[in-house]
Parts: sequence; C-alpha cells; structure tokens
Amino acid sequence: MPRSALINVMVQAAMKAGRGLVRDFGELENLQVATKGTSDFVSAADLRAEEVLRKELARVRPGYGFLMEESGATPGTDTTHRWIVDPLDGTTNFLHAIPLFAISIALEREGRIVAAVVLNPVTNELFTAEQGAGAFLNDRRIRTAQRRTLAEAVVTCGIPHRGRGDHAAFLSEFATVMDKVAGLRRTGAAALDLAWVAAGRFDGFFERDLSPWDIAAGELLVSEAGGYVTDYSGRDSAWQTGTVIAGNPEIHQALVIALNRPSAAA
Repeated sequence: MPRSALINVMVQAAMKAGRGLVRDFGELENLQVATKGTSDFVSAADLRAEEVLRKELARVRPGYGFLMEESGATPGTDTTHRWIVDPLDGTTNFLHAIPLFAISIALEREGRIVAAVVLNPVTNELFTAEQGAGAFLNDRRIRTAQRRTLAEAVVTCGIPHRGRGDHAAFLSEFATVMDKVAGLRRTGAAALDLAWVAAGRFDGFFERDLSPWDIAAGELLVSEAGGYVTDYSGRDSAWQTGTVIAGNPEIHQALVIALNRPSAAA
C-alpha cells in the first residue's frame, strides 16, 4: 500500500534523525569500552535527534505544535494539530550499546492520534500507521497475534528502576501475570513494546508511569493492527493517562482483569 504524504513526511524526519543516532551509537560503543563520558554523550545524541525532528517536521507543517521529551510543549499557530515526539525511546539501552531503541513520532489531531511512525534505526525496522488505514512494518501489513489465552501468551512489561515507580506494586503485578503466561519479557523501550505487539511478536504489554511520547505512536500501531490499548481501567486512552495495557481483544481483556484483582494492586 503506498504511503500517504503525511506518513512520508514523518518517515523522512525519522530517517534523518535515525542516521544521526546510528552514527552516535557507533561512537558510543567506543566510549563504552573507555567507560567514560557515556551519559553526557547520550544526552547530546538525544538532543541532536530531537532538534533534527523538530526542524524537519516544522519545515513541512510549520503551524503544528510540539510535545517533545526533551523540550516539552510548544504551541503552534494551528491549535488542532500537535506532534508528539520521543527522539530516543530506550535511552538506557542506547547508553549500554544495546540495539533496542526507537524514534517515536505521533500526530495528534483534535485530541486523537491519527498517524504514527516508530523507527529502530539500527535494525531498519520502520513501523507506520494512519487512522483507518492499517499498520505496517517496512510497508508490509501487520496484525496482532491471534492467541486467545494468557497461558499461550508471551507478554512484555516495563520494570521500574532505582528512583522511579512503585516497586512493590510492580512486584505484585509481575507475580500475578507471571503465574498465568507462557513468558514475560522486557525490552526497555515502550514504543518498541507496542510496535512488537502490533506485529504479533508479543501478545500483550503492560506498564505504569509512562509519558505521552512513550505511548502515543504505539497506541495507534496496535489499534490499527486489530488490538486494543487502554489504561489500567480498560477504558481510557493510555497516552493521556500514563498507564497502558495492550494486546489483541482477548489478551487485552485478560490482562485488564488480572491486573485489577486486589492481589495485583496490593
């Protein structure tokens, strides 16, 4: 299926920023051996990628606003459209030279996400979606997995780390889900978690305490691939609330039920 002009704009911006991240990733591997300067280097790489994305998107859609991980919210003259951008989702992976990270771009129109691009520039995997037009991986149509029960499912999740998140709540949720599924995984990049649910690699995903730029593009990918993405209540938009449960209809519902049991929230 040919890409729309809008998706082409987003893809071109992601590809340009991605080339810079790949170059920086190669340099980081040398810094990693030297064990010095890595944190500052990654911060600079993140900012460079964000500036490329801002410049490229503003050039072709000059009135749109921005919500970006590093620079926050910038209103535009067109108040109905806003780019939601994470220039480097999976920063810790990047810092440790682990090739699981992504550029995530979503377009919000009047409060709804209508277009999405998620790119892993190291693997050259490009996930795209537009409202009502389906989800694609490198221009090939993708669908969520068709497994119907948690017992068959491989589920990915976010794990809170030092200084972030409710560790006790997560351990309770982890124990609840672990007892029901075929496997639990952690990639370290929520945008990729959601993209991989859309592609049927993972059957489901859950995580708390995320930001809009972590979720917005991935939410559309999953819904356009035939899945559901909500907050933990099972009703509201994940990218607006910061908690996410995703999967095909059956797996999504099973995770909502499991994660809302008293033992999971204790």
